[in-house]
Amino acid sequence: MVKTDINARNEQGCVLLAGPTASGKSALAISIANEFDGVVINADSMQVYSGLSVITARPDAEEEASAPHRLYGALAPDDFCSAARWRDMALSEIAKCHEDRKLPILVGGTGMYFEILAKGIAQIPKISDDVREGLRSLQKEQGNQVIYDRLVEKDPEMATKLNLGDTQRLLRALEIVEETGTSMTEWHRKSPEGPILECPHLWLALTPERQWLYERCDRRLDWMMGDGGAVEEVKLLLEQNLDPSLPAMKALGVPEIAEFLAGELTKDEASERIKMLTRRYAKRQMTWVRNKMETAEKSTAQDLESLKANFFPFIRHFLLTLED
Repeated sequence: MVKTDINARNEQGCVLLAGPTASGKSALAISIANEFDGVVINADSMQVYSGLSVITARPDAEEEASAPHRLYGALAPDDFCSAARWRDMALSEIAKCHEDRKLPILVGGTGMYFEILAKGIAQIPKISDDVREGLRSLQKEQGNQVIYDRLVEKDPEMATKLNLGDTQRLLRALEIVEETGTSMTEWHRKSPEGPILECPHLWLALTPERQWLYERCDRRLDWMMGDGGAVEEVKLLLEQNLDPSLPAMKALGVPEIAEFLAGELTKDEASERIKMLTRRYAKRQMTWVRNKMETAEKSTAQDLESLKANFFPFIRHFLLTLED
């Protein structure tokens, strides 16, 4: 079967590409899009926000121009993108791809996004403005400790999973139990609901050797903090005077660069802290891939040509097995 016949089946399937930060996902996704007439759809919780291109390692302008990209910089940094909201946006983009006979290629490192897309999530009722604004005012006035202490009382199991500095998740967990009377822990135990990905999909995962990945993360961060312009990008973000509890303000590297700009850290101290946090993040991502993507086609390759050689045959076979 010739390539055009394979591509004619793009209206039926979907590729899900996951892996840790700096593993080469974006370059591979672009290559898949070019080979199989596809569209790259963002599945990263921070790359969905505008104004964070450098610090989130979002595909640059040249990369985005080399293949269609969707949901990159789609929301302003003062917006809030929950996993359920991203799922709805992603399903809409997948439907558009199928209408246009394009292959949707979802790529990112946010495991929760892939999980909710494939399995659904318990539908938590909308939080009232009174509860949300009241808790946020309390946090601004008295800090995270009071939020954490109250969460320990009302949802101790969830509290043990969160860090004191994770403002957004602490507030989310507390507002849920205060609004609904049911803890986030109990909501997570409920049967998943909501729309999910119904079409056939192929799971792909990058699982590079850890030391190679850590070194790659470090080199990328050195570039970001130098010629990449991450410091200038965060400075512009801070000038918007956004609520510090917003997800965009918690993006990896933003708080640390903010401390550098405020004179609370040296540039070297900020860089080393971001490197440490990035390695921890990459480790969590790799753990998620191992635990949640057991059936995925995996590759430990460290260069694009090898990744293409490993994955392209699986994609061709997947498309060929879709029903006419």
